[in-house]
Amino acid sequence: MTATAPAAEATVRKSSPGAARGPRRRTGRIRRIGLPYLLLLPALLLELLVHLVPMVIGIVMSFKELTQFYIRDWGTAPWAGFDNYSVSVDFDAPVGKALLHSFLVTVAFTVLSVGLCWLIGTAAAVFMQDTFRGRGLLRALFLVPYALPVYAAVITWVFMFQHDNGLVNHVLHDQLGLTDKPSFWLIGDNSFIALLTVSVWKGWPFAFLIVMAGLQNIPRELYEAAALDGAGMVQQLRRITLPSLRPVNQVLILVLFLWTFNDFNTPYVLFGRSAPEAADLISVHIYQASFVTWNFGTGSAMSVLLLLFLLVVTGVYLALTSRGRRTAS
Repeated sequence: MTATAPAAEATVRKSSPGAARGPRRRTGRIRRIGLPYLLLLPALLLELLVHLVPMVIGIVMSFKELTQFYIRDWGTAPWAGFDNYSVSVDFDAPVGKALLHSFLVTVAFTVLSVGLCWLIGTAAAVFMQDTFRGRGLLRALFLVPYALPVYAAVITWVFMFQHDNGLVNHVLHDQLGLTDKPSFWLIGDNSFIALLTVSVWKGWPFAFLIVMAGLQNIPRELYEAAALDGAGMVQQLRRITLPSLRPVNQVLILVLFLWTFNDFNTPYVLFGRSAPEAADLISVHIYQASFVTWNFGTGSAMSVLLLLFLLVVTGVYLALTSRGRRTAS
């Protein structure tokens, strides 16, 4: 009897598949859960090296009195505490007043650029929903400004905005006669219009691409039913298209806002190291405060303030949009 007990237990183990599959199932579940994190690990490490480490160094630099005298060994620069921040937000002093002016210019520029990019991109995407000959070619042409390298595109606009032999003045003044004399587009108040034109020309194809992808998810049966009920194009746009595109537009507007507010390449290539006062975006202003005046501590403090502003705006925007989605559902 005692000799047959182990054999009986072995027979029971073999006959019960759950006992053998239990550890295997747990091991497979662990592998499935850990595999995504393992695949994300290289990207997280690169993100840490490329973005987070310089961000931490910039925050440390904002608390130091870092000038050109300590640039070779910035770790030896004396601590300034919150003096750099106090100078930046003192709007009665020249540094703070210039930063406030640059911030207001950037806000106005961002609102106009994002609004026009979304409006033109949405209108083009809705227009492209109808089938007609040459639609594919027209879609490809619409995406050319977005596909071009930034420097090549902006340098082309620099030549077009030239005072004496630029294409813009040639068309507006020589051919159409809309201006009394050729305008200066890269200096003075017109520089804001030139910067806004280049930004919208470069950014609206991205909005067009995203909205066009979102329109593919709207069932055509909704438009057919609305047309049978007598709804016109404007009513279909208000009742079907825009409500269906709300999740897409929420992400699109946030991305366009962050890209436009932080845009440095466009004004730098368009105007050079010293942007005109009317087009003094905060990204170029921080660059000038850091690399032109050689006051890296103040420039770092301005960068940290800009980061905090963008974090607050993004957090408020996400909270409002998520509350709107819960209310709509």
